[in-house]
Amino acid sequence: MNRCRSNSVGFMTVYAAASLLSAYLSFVVQPLLGKYILPWFGGTAAVWTACMLFFQAALFAGYSYAHWCARNRHLRRQIGIHLVVLVLCCAALPITPGDAWKQTSISSPILRIVALLAASVGLPFLSLAATSPLIQNWLSHVKRDASPYRLYSFSNAGSLLAIVSYPFLIEPFVPLSSQLKIWSWSYVLFVALCFLCAVLTFRKAYAGLPSTALEEGVGREPASTSPPGLSHRVLWLSLAGCGTLMLLATTNQLCLDIAVVPLLWIVPLGIYLLSFILCFGSKALYSRPLFAAMLPAALLQTCYVLYRGAVLDLKWQIISYSFTLFVCCMTCHGELVRLKPPTRYLTAFYLLISFGGLLGGGFVTLAAPFLFKAYWEYHLGLVLVVFLLFMAVFNDPESSMFHGKRLWVWALSYSGLFVLVLILQVQIRLTSRDSLAMARDFYGILRVVDEGRGAEDHKYTLMHGRIVHGFQYRSAERRDWPTSYFGPNSGVGLAIRNHPDRSGVKNQESAFSIGVIGLGAGTLGAYGREGDSIRFYEINPEVVRLAYRYFTYLKDSAADVSVEVGDARILIEKECAEGKVQQFDVLVVDAFSGDAMPVHLLTKECFRLYYRLLKPGGILALNISNRYFDLAPVVRGQAAGGMVTMRIVDNGDASRGTVSSEWALLTSNSVFLASPEVHHAISPWTKDDIAPIVWTDDFSNPFRLLRRRSE
Repeated sequence: MNRCRSNSVGFMTVYAAASLLSAYLSFVVQPLLGKYILPWFGGTAAVWTACMLFFQAALFAGYSYAHWCARNRHLRRQIGIHLVVLVLCCAALPITPGDAWKQTSISSPILRIVALLAASVGLPFLSLAATSPLIQNWLSHVKRDASPYRLYSFSNAGSLLAIVSYPFLIEPFVPLSSQLKIWSWSYVLFVALCFLCAVLTFRKAYAGLPSTALEEGVGREPASTSPPGLSHRVLWLSLAGCGTLMLLATTNQLCLDIAVVPLLWIVPLGIYLLSFILCFGSKALYSRPLFAAMLPAALLQTCYVLYRGAVLDLKWQIISYSFTLFVCCMTCHGELVRLKPPTRYLTAFYLLISFGGLLGGGFVTLAAPFLFKAYWEYHLGLVLVVFLLFMAVFNDPESSMFHGKRLWVWALSYSGLFVLVLILQVQIRLTSRDSLAMARDFYGILRVVDEGRGAEDHKYTLMHGRIVHGFQYRSAERRDWPTSYFGPNSGVGLAIRNHPDRSGVKNQESAFSIGVIGLGAGTLGAYGREGDSIRFYEINPEVVRLAYRYFTYLKDSAADVSVEVGDARILIEKECAEGKVQQFDVLVVDAFSGDAMPVHLLTKECFRLYYRLLKPGGILALNISNRYFDLAPVVRGQAAGGMVTMRIVDNGDASRGTVSSEWALLTSNSVFLASPEVHHAISPWTKDDIAPIVWTDDFSNPFRLLRRRSE
């Protein structure tokens, strides 16, 4: 008796280990590859949503394969086919993407990202995705008293472990190249574990049975079990799709105003998986009355956060969006579990869940940018969660509100839904108010806002999400003022005005060359003089279009202005490879994503490119103004030999249209360093900035730079 129990425990341990490892590898590879290719495609949040679209599609493909095996193949053939597939997938290792996949055009790179991931990790990921439902199907053959849905909960626990361990145990300590190698070897271990699982399954399945007994359905539920109805299947699809929609829409909201870093991808994904674990682990963990009461509270506080936006403290934004996502996902997945079918239809259930996830991800990634001018799919998701809860209750025979009973309760519920729609519409109109133009593409949300019409300080402002990226006064006497972060007393203003070749210190004023990474409204064009040249690098073609149409800095500049469209780093690498190295007196790095500079523009490899572009005695100016991250330690860590790194803090002057800014200047120009104006403007480094940090393409940890207190 004890020996049988011990064998049963060992058997289930192997099953659980295979499920956990397949889920762990499936989910740890997502942030890993997302971070690896992020610099290749502009460092925007859309890179992550494009990755998620691929992984949802691969998950659906894996579940389709598992469903085909379970429905059309006997157990012996299922196992044989899957083992052959696993061995063939090993040929795709290692999964390191080649540099040939880097984005070189300015078109939306979504399809290129999907193709890159398919070529790199497509087959191994498909096999990992298929393993969990297949193992659960095998379990339903050989152990009737065990619920295979418990293995699904265990699988999701492995997924959660992966995404929790990545930002805290893997990313801070393991270089990217090593992460890819470790993952590839772990996949080989997973294949070996699957072989062990197959051997144990064969032994248990055929022990003491005729060779055809199991293939005829021994241990399965009766064939007379009625299949789920159409309404159930539609709800499976809709609830799964809505959960994924909320996951990706929440991720976009967080990255829009904070930063595009793996942790802000992983927090929503972790919450999403946690809801699966809780709901599939035990029905008791989802209480419909409790979450029906929590949902209105979550929605109301989210409406407040949407209205306040980037003004709120970082931690409150993360907490608010995370709480709402948790309540929404628990509602969707809790109702999904209430509708789960008998195990006879297990693989079909998972297939429709994965297809719903693919539809939700496809809507956010592909459809929403064409349908909405901002991230309004988040608003749509909030409404859909409430509506689907109503539909689930309406179709639940165990509910007192089944088929419209208690009419006054339904009237009150739909009145609440109407109020929610009204509030969200008002919020959309408020954020769109005074907008002359709105544009959305792969690189984010842009608006040109008309402010102070009829007043002396009438101006046009360019915004990325809720972050100001430059503005220009409309009056003729103020139109050529360099405003916002770029005033005469800012770090970049001092660098340009006091450079020896510009200030006349060398007793002659020569042609001056300025390079700028990040166009914005084109404000730095105001510093251009006759004979100067200013070369802008801008990744987003919509920014270029808006800068020329609504602002006149570029057109009015006396300098020879050119704009190169594409990722600055890739363009510069290409120019250097072709021997067309630009030579700048001042190189300005002002490329923001949300409120954070893209990580790939702050690595040692990228700084080497910056130094190649500088003339002898040139000045590198980096805008490190940021409410969430202290970028100074990284900039100080990249100073080359002989370079002096200065911190310039300008409090701004409202009467001149300038705002508070923080710049880092790096130069070895002794004449510039001796300038009294420059010397007077230098601010001391804070105690947190003293220890330099060196980032490389292979290793970076942005959250070491998180400010202790948001300003």
